[in-house]
Amino acid sequence: MAAKKQSLSFEQSMARLDEIVKHLEKGDLPLNDSLAMYEEGTALITACSKMLDEAEQKVVKLKKGPDRAPVEMEFEDEQ
Repeated sequence: MAAKKQSLSFEQSMARLDEIVKHLEKGDLPLNDSLAMYEEGTALITACSKMLDEAEQKVVKLKKGPDRAPVEMEFEDEQ
């Protein structure tokens, strides 16, 4: 089952996390099922965090200054 989680996209992982939160908030699951869902959720959070970190590194890598050193730029609000 762990291999399946690694192949999920960011969007799929977030959708599954949403499902897990909804089930856990109901509070009607047996303790063992709740713990299993909690563990699945924490694994998905870790995977999503890693995907976000990788995406951020790509963005920073794409934005290089004149001396080819990375230049971090703040995102501007689109209004």
